Amino acid sequence: MGSVGLRGLDHGAAEDCGGGDERRVHDSSVDHRGRPPLRSATGSWKAAMFIIMIEFSERLSYFGLATSMMIYLTKVLQEEMKFAAKNVNYWTSVTTLMPLLGGFLADGYLGRFSTVLYSTLIYLAGLMVLAISQLAPRLKPDHNLHLHETLFFVGIYLVSVGTGGHKPALESFGADQFDDSHAAERVQKMSYFNWWNCALCFGVLLGVTLIVYLQERVGWGAADVVLAGVMAASLVVFLAGWRFYRYRVPEGNPLTPLVRVVVAAARKWHLELPADANELYELKPQNIKKRLLCHTDQLRFLDKAAIVEHGGGEERCGAWRLATVTQVEETKLALAMVPIWVATLPFGITAAQVSTFFIKQGSVMDRHLGPHFVLPPASTFALAAIGMIITVAVYDKVLEPYLQRLTGRDRGISILKRIGVGIAFAIVAMGVAASVERRRLSNPSPADMSVFWLLPQFVLMGVGDGFALVGLQEYFYDQVPDSMRSLGIGLYLSVIGAGSLLSSLLITAVDHVTSHGGRTAGWFGKDLNSSRLDLYYWLLACIGVVNLVFYMVVATRYSYKTIKAASRVVDDKAGDVECAAASGY
Repeated sequence: MGSVGLRGLDHGAAEDCGGGDERRVHDSSVDHRGRPPLRSATGSWKAAMFIIMIEFSERLSYFGLATSMMIYLTKVLQEEMKFAAKNVNYWTSVTTLMPLLGGFLADGYLGRFSTVLYSTLIYLAGLMVLAISQLAPRLKPDHNLHLHETLFFVGIYLVSVGTGGHKPALESFGADQFDDSHAAERVQKMSYFNWWNCALCFGVLLGVTLIVYLQERVGWGAADVVLAGVMAASLVVFLAGWRFYRYRVPEGNPLTPLVRVVVAAARKWHLELPADANELYELKPQNIKKRLLCHTDQLRFLDKAAIVEHGGGEERCGAWRLATVTQVEETKLALAMVPIWVATLPFGITAAQVSTFFIKQGSVMDRHLGPHFVLPPASTFALAAIGMIITVAVYDKVLEPYLQRLTGRDRGISILKRIGVGIAFAIVAMGVAASVERRRLSNPSPADMSVFWLLPQFVLMGVGDGFALVGLQEYFYDQVPDSMRSLGIGLYLSVIGAGSLLSSLLITAVDHVTSHGGRTAGWFGKDLNSSRLDLYYWLLACIGVVNLVFYMVVATRYSYKTIKAASRVVDDKAGDVECAAASGY
């Protein structure tokens, strides 16, 4: 549909539309016919709503499976606890690493629309395999456990592969529907990331409540059928919007231009930089549809790639010898993301506690809601999702408009400040979690303590997610080069995945140190009542405080992407500014 023939787009039609036609969008996107999109008929919310719907169904399916996987492996497949935990960790690792590959393919070769389509079909195939393995009499675990187990793992890893393409391509495709050079659409895109996460959280909320309830009370097969049905329906809705979408044509390996800049700079290491940055090589705006970036003074060594060498013929003007200022600045942006990515990893570690130790705490507390209903342990995750939904809604409708009026900027606070606020909330959540766990351990009857004592720590983590996760999504989408936006979303997801991996390694290290190599009782016993989870939470809070200081130092030195336009410079941090002002926390 919309992406059919995108590699063979009618570029001639695109050229017929002049750059001065305000009715059309001139950000290098195209409509389903390969022309510059008509602003009134494509993109914006009219397209984004189709895209948000399929994200809701994906999160519903993912969390409906992920939160109960440990229970399924131990109770249905009869795996030992340690083997079940290992299988869950393997699956989670693959699922969080696949978006890097999926984002790379979406940006460079398949296109975002096609990647979403193919990955959703793979995802749907995985859900259907899971459903069939539950419903077909000869494939049920009580008839042939080994065959059922094989089909189960085939199904969940198909879901994992589907997630790898679905997550990075879909979110960046949705953000592509808003034109950064148009003031109204630029503001709408800020709201897009907020409401994207509301839809995400509603999917999480239903996944850990309704789907978990179906699994426990009706059957695993019924739950899988519901998930497959919702995913299929959302795919139909997504395809129905194909005429409204704005598409990006893949341009090949998105990493190649970055490598060319480094090589070109290294080959000209002996040259002196000109005193005037305007002497560096750049294309004229009227000769290219791609957005051009302002020059910055960071990582000046890379500027040598844009030095024009006079004489020597075409050899000195090749792509591996001469780069534009925009290509140099894109390389700087990619390198500048490394310390930001590192500084957010401790937040990923704290976020990992919500789906592990927080839920484990809830499983050993009083979960009765009235005389006849017991809250499933996995459903306690809903408390964090509710906290995030409320935070995002309040931020979008109350806090951000107030900050916009206060500061006079399109964005009330910068992206990195928003992430910093979320990190601070996560630190507070760890302190509260430590206090609650200490109270539970000192209770003469810990099992009688209500699960709603966990409400503050879940809600605080939900608030932290509402600031930090939404900020990270926006940061890794906005600040990467335009040709790497799906890969940027993959980098955001890798913060959570790497955080989960580091959480496992930290637990192993803490257990080894506190138990003196297993000779004495450490912080992690055989069950929660014999563990000192409160001390572990305090450790995470201390790590978070130290990291927050490091994060503030890194964020303060960061320079935001600044885009040249015909009559102004657009700064992704604040709005219309001069090049010289485009930096800061």
